[in-house]
Amino acid sequence: MKTLHKKAMSVAAVALLSGLACSSVFAEEAAAAAEAPEVSPITANVTVVNDYRYRGISQSNFKPAIQGGFDYAHESGFYIGNWNSSISWVSDNATNAGVKPVSAPIEMDFYGGFKKEFFGEGFASDLGVLQYVYPTSGLTTTANMVNPNTTEIYAAQNFTVGPLTGFVKFSYAVSTLFGNVNSTGSYYPDLTMNYDTGFWGLAVNGHIGYQYVAGNQSTAGSYNSILSNSTLYSYTDWKLGVTKDFGGGLSAAIAYVGTNAPTVQGSYSYVNPQGKNLGKSTGLISLTKTF
Repeated sequence: MKTLHKKAMSVAAVALLSGLACSSVFAEEAAAAAEAPEVSPITANVTVVNDYRYRGISQSNFKPAIQGGFDYAHESGFYIGNWNSSISWVSDNATNAGVKPVSAPIEMDFYGGFKKEFFGEGFASDLGVLQYVYPTSGLTTTANMVNPNTTEIYAAQNFTVGPLTGFVKFSYAVSTLFGNVNSTGSYYPDLTMNYDTGFWGLAVNGHIGYQYVAGNQSTAGSYNSILSNSTLYSYTDWKLGVTKDFGGGLSAAIAYVGTNAPTVQGSYSYVNPQGKNLGKSTGLISLTKTF
């Protein structure tokens, strides 16, 4: 924005010195540019949603969640941020495992990276690291669950082609993944696209991803065998929805999401204490405000 100010002021000065009749127009443009507010490198957001789905799996046991965070983006391409959401899945998993009650009501994500348009305008490459933190009390390690805190590194390529925007991304876990034992090396490739219809602030959203969970773990089922995590927990997730931009940083979204999360020994891989499939297809409604 500072470059724009200098350019507009220089044009106005040249026009005045040259005695052009339209010099007043240039002067007015320069004044308008000078009065335009600087774009802040810090943005914030808050969202309410009827069910927090992450990679297709409910994190809030089909209940509403409140979410929010902030981002700092430097003109060099460096960025950092934090995002948070209410959850219940950690305590629900403890209940499923038959251990004492665990308190873990929030997910806190901390991330940082570098994003730059190396291949041309609208094609930003993104490299970064993401740390998921789940503050807990009363958590004990079991045969099938360890500390849920997770570290992932990721690489993404963003693209803009006319009204179509999106990104392809690859995330790789350098720690165990969300409490699954022996799961270091799990990965998640995904594709997300958004199409601006140009009508009434509506955009069509599409997403597909594949969560591969590495490693092996002991199961307490009747077979008492060692099963691969990929057999137990790997799945594909998808999403199709519409976003409405109301202006002023306010937007709403509706979507239909689902997974093909597997069943093992007659039970769902991702299940709540009531025996319901946390990856079942469902509709989502959310409202977001950015600042």
